[in-house]
Amino acid sequence: MSRYLNPVSGRRISGAFLTVFLTATALPGADEPPRSAWTAVQLKRAGGSAPVGATAKNIILFLGDGMNLSTVTAARILEGQERGEPGEENFLSFEQLPYTAFSKTYAIDTQVNDSAGAMTAIVTGEKSNMGMLSMSPFAQYGQWRTGPGNELPTILEIAKSRGLSAGVVSTTRITHATPAACYAHSVHRDWESDSILPADAKAGGVRDIARQLAEFSNGGGLEVALGGGRAYFLPKETADPEYPNKTGNRADKQDLTASWTQKGATWKYVWNKSQFDAIDPAAADHLLGLFEPSHMQYEADRANDGAGEPSLSQMTAKAIDILSKNHRGYFLMVEGGRIDHAHHANNAYRALTDTIEFANAVSVAMRKATPNDTLILVTADHGHMLTISGYPVRGNPILGKVKERSYSGPNVTVDLAKDKSGLPYTTLLYGNGPGYKSPRTDLSSADTEGPNYVQESAIPLAEDTHSGEDMPVYAGGAGSQNVRGVMEQNWLFDVMVKALGVTMWYE
Repeated sequence: MSRYLNPVSGRRISGAFLTVFLTATALPGADEPPRSAWTAVQLKRAGGSAPVGATAKNIILFLGDGMNLSTVTAARILEGQERGEPGEENFLSFEQLPYTAFSKTYAIDTQVNDSAGAMTAIVTGEKSNMGMLSMSPFAQYGQWRTGPGNELPTILEIAKSRGLSAGVVSTTRITHATPAACYAHSVHRDWESDSILPADAKAGGVRDIARQLAEFSNGGGLEVALGGGRAYFLPKETADPEYPNKTGNRADKQDLTASWTQKGATWKYVWNKSQFDAIDPAAADHLLGLFEPSHMQYEADRANDGAGEPSLSQMTAKAIDILSKNHRGYFLMVEGGRIDHAHHANNAYRALTDTIEFANAVSVAMRKATPNDTLILVTADHGHMLTISGYPVRGNPILGKVKERSYSGPNVTVDLAKDKSGLPYTTLLYGNGPGYKSPRTDLSSADTEGPNYVQESAIPLAEDTHSGEDMPVYAGGAGSQNVRGVMEQNWLFDVMVKALGVTMWYE
């Protein structure tokens, strides 16, 4: 009988026991059944069989904004520790997809990209400049006259032109960079409302991003748009339904939510959890949900929202139920957008809990879709400055302070859980951002695992910056075999169009 080295204890164990051990650790808890169909693809790959399905009817693109490998690793550990486990042996749902790669995230004009430039690469197949949405690099940032003729077709638009349904789901404003790049074209990512447009651009007929969503007509319009950003769809004269002291943002007096519902009886609009829950997918062919004037709540804070908000996984489930009514198939983009915002604030707790909910949304898709006709692609647009360090002992709270054995060498004993001044530090730190403190404070009595703790950073900045390392890519299902190695970020577009069986002009 073959024998293998146990990675935990170092003991040699039988192949039969190894199978049981890996099944128990890789497929924990209630998520085992929905993942089994997708991990079966991995087993076939390991055995040398051909990948399941060459052509996809459906594509689900998951984008964890700012979700670099440090974020994935820390969220993996935290999810396991929340179940009472050490955490390190845990797997997030998307980590069990069979194909992985790294994507190079630089833009045409910068080494470190923003969400607009990165998402443009992913959904159009062309690297462009920072700050612009699905525009070629021949357009100039903020120069509206350079826009016409430089619009790049997106994977969502291509799907709609082929008769597929399409949707975008995000915890950010639905007009924010990542979701907007799927359906809109703009030389400036911030032109989300007409009140933000420069006067000459408005006079020149430039449409703001919210209006582009509401007026999207390709293939009969978007079937699903769920997220935040309600203010950008309501006039300045209209009080917000949830916050009466707030108003809309539009200067043109247009109520875009009303124009949405006026298109027909199956065009539905909701702004709170109870309305969302009441939507019957069989009766709604087009659903617009705007749950906050700006971004939606962090997952850690969602339960405290007065009007109630659906979770990312709940929005994903509803979107799939509506989109899957189309027998031709669908394209869906789901963004865990507030991972990025928490990182900017050096708040690892909210970044990681939003990442865990993002993984829950992927798990929902695994339950509802099948790998023989669906491509699931999970990636990030860029990274952040989060680091994991300090030699903490196995099972040490990932949000806690470093606890480790002292290092003893010839004539020296070093306590690597303390800095040179003898002060403790946390396992998670940031390279830059608002957590900078000089001199360092004593964290001995600090609750570093609380939701409002701000991790320390090395460089003082108002907010942490993006990082430029390659981003992980995870894929499973039809057409996923094309995800491998080190890829240019814009090649992910090619993976998706090839999965749909589309031949581009450059092939």
